[in-house]
Amino acid sequence: MELNFGTNSLDNFCSDQDGLSLKPLRCPAPFLLKTYDLLEEGSEEKDGIKIVSWNEEGNGFVVWSPAEFSELILPRYFKHNNFSSFIRQLNTYGFKKTSSKIWEFKHEKFQKGCRHMLVEINRKKCEPSVFPQYLKSCSEENAMTSSSVEESINNHEILMEENKNLKKERLELQMQIAECKALEMKLLDCLSQYMDTSQNKVRRL
Repeated sequence: MELNFGTNSLDNFCSDQDGLSLKPLRCPAPFLLKTYDLLEEGSEEKDGIKIVSWNEEGNGFVVWSPAEFSELILPRYFKHNNFSSFIRQLNTYGFKKTSSKIWEFKHEKFQKGCRHMLVEINRKKCEPSVFPQYLKSCSEENAMTSSSVEESINNHEILMEENKNLKKERLELQMQIAECKALEMKLLDCLSQYMDTSQNKVRRL
């Protein structure tokens, strides 16, 4: 009896050197593919201002405008608009924020034109230590402290950015409320003038 698997069923498998077994091919994480695609599709801009793009070297990317990135880009690719969540995802895959002045992120396997390297990026695994706390070496404790400090700094920057965005939204809402109040006053004035005119006409009759 002849078995016909078809070519499509073999696309996701590769054989070992002896040709005796088939192994599934690894695929990059969807998060990495979407992040790479949004950069490869071209620098996103709004009103001539960059939103997100590769850096000049192509070994990292920069979110130039977190507010517009959250509003326009994230919903298109990730179905949410939470910039903090996006950064947490980057952290879980080992990306590093490289500057305190701009939102630039790098990973040695995440580079422009090197989509094939995405499969080599693995999600961090948090494995509990088999040693009691008091047996941990000083170097390990220092490393943990340094990591905690770096994470705290990143979280602080994220909160500061979100606070800035909230202040901006509050100011816009206040301006809209002021415009509505001004329009309301104009309408009341027009209504008052109309009533006065109508009453004068009635008196003349």
